[in-house]
Amino acid sequence: MKNKAYKLVEKGAHGSRINLTFDYAIMALIVLNLIAIIFESFPNINDSFRGFLRVFEIVTVIIFTIEYILRIYVSDLTHPAKSRYRSILKFVFSIYGLIDLIAIIPFYIPFILAIDLRFIRILRLFRFFRILKINRYNKSLKLIWSVIKEKKHELAITGFVTLLTLLIASFLMYYIEGEAQPDKFPNIIASFWWAIATLTTVGYGDVYPITGLGKFVSGVIAVLGIGLVALPTGLISAGFIEKINKPVRKIKKCPHCGHDIDM
Repeated sequence: MKNKAYKLVEKGAHGSRINLTFDYAIMALIVLNLIAIIFESFPNINDSFRGFLRVFEIVTVIIFTIEYILRIYVSDLTHPAKSRYRSILKFVFSIYGLIDLIAIIPFYIPFILAIDLRFIRILRLFRFFRILKINRYNKSLKLIWSVIKEKKHELAITGFVTLLTLLIASFLMYYIEGEAQPDKFPNIIASFWWAIATLTTVGYGDVYPITGLGKFVSGVIAVLGIGLVALPTGLISAGFIEKINKPVRKIKKCPHCGHDIDM
């Protein structure tokens, strides 16, 4: 029974037709959830189909909950550990485990805790994160995720350098423009917003320097932003090229002895 459950939730791409049907059904349900969230943002549609959307939400949560329980059930196969308890914890706190939990937990929280209605509305926004579940069933998204994982150290360094540059720019502009524009640069946090808009070269125009030194610093930050923003894109692009050009290892069975032979 456990092996069948394992093949159902984990081996769809290499299993029987029923395994693939399960994968496609979950993907379709995730996409339909996203469509339902979009429809709810239209007052007329939400008022007319409120009952249907609520029933759809309940059915969806039940299916996702069953899937989550099945994944916990086979966690000793998917996340081997020294004990059953550790396997469960290993799955629950894995990336996919957390995504699966976020997909269902907002529905159950109001039944467990008496919370403010405004907070419930915020929790309902977490339903959007169900779209992340589709990463498990889509090869293209898996490729993106694997590239990001391989380049995580380089991306972390780039992110740290970018954050450091933003902080330095915020400090400089606060002390340069603070006296000239106390309403636009009242503190370093407010200056941080200017730094983000400038470093990313978006330039909304709601906050900008008026002093000569401020304009000079702003120009330097804008030029630096061109390179810093392009770095993560270059790293991920390089990772994709490496993945695409990586030779595929083909294995063939020897007709005489049955051993694997590299082709």
